[in-house]
Amino acid sequence: MMERRRASVHSDPAQGEVSAIGWGGTLALFGGAALLLLLATEVLIPALAEWTGIEVVVAWFIVGGLAVFAPILVVGALLLRAERRGGRRGPDAPSLWRDRLRFRRMDRSDWLWALGGLAAIGVATGAIQGLLILFRGEVDLHPPFMAFEPLGPGRYWILAAWLPFWVVNILGEEVVWRGVVLPAQEHALGRAAWLANGAGWFLFHLAFGWELMLVLLPICLILPWIAQRTRNSWVAVILHGGLNGPAFVAVALGVVGG
Repeated sequence: MMERRRASVHSDPAQGEVSAIGWGGTLALFGGAALLLLLATEVLIPALAEWTGIEVVVAWFIVGGLAVFAPILVVGALLLRAERRGGRRGPDAPSLWRDRLRFRRMDRSDWLWALGGLAAIGVATGAIQGLLILFRGEVDLHPPFMAFEPLGPGRYWILAAWLPFWVVNILGEEVVWRGVVLPAQEHALGRAAWLANGAGWFLFHLAFGWELMLVLLPICLILPWIAQRTRNSWVAVILHGGLNGPAFVAVALGVVGG
């Protein structure tokens, strides 16, 4: 699935030695995560909700965090461990957070890319949703495991339960998909790495159903392209979190349909 290549040939020297992940490795990583998400949504979440009586969306927070995003983080950590086993040590060694995972301080250009990306994804997503409504009538874009009634008195605690899950979801995915995997894909695929990353991320959302997957297509392609262009994973976090978070809050408060 991976092979070791010297970063001096393929990327920033500061990153040190980084593994290469091609199309086969991409399919294995994202396909495995997609199967985890399918297992969680089709089996584990309904079982937990039925067994405990908690709302399905709360079961999603628990199962998604423990059975989907935690294993993804573990796989990312194992990839980094294998990669850095023979790497440099000492004060001159590359920074894992800054150099390898590309969580660098945002500059003016990064902010412009982030804001432009939010706008582009928003327009493209709205256009696809509009076309779906035009040709299919009203469509429900909320998977059963995320559907719930707007919050009211006595249920606002669900927002508090969602917040740590949201952090684990956004940071977990971006640390692994864009921090760990994307630079390794660049080693194997060069400029096409963003396309492999986006295709894999699109596959990861298989459990969401084809209509919602179509709506997610813009973020699945635009976000990795901008992340590769800026070489800054914080931009990806802003794009992912800036779209995901407000959308959930809007549904939770009944601003848009749930």
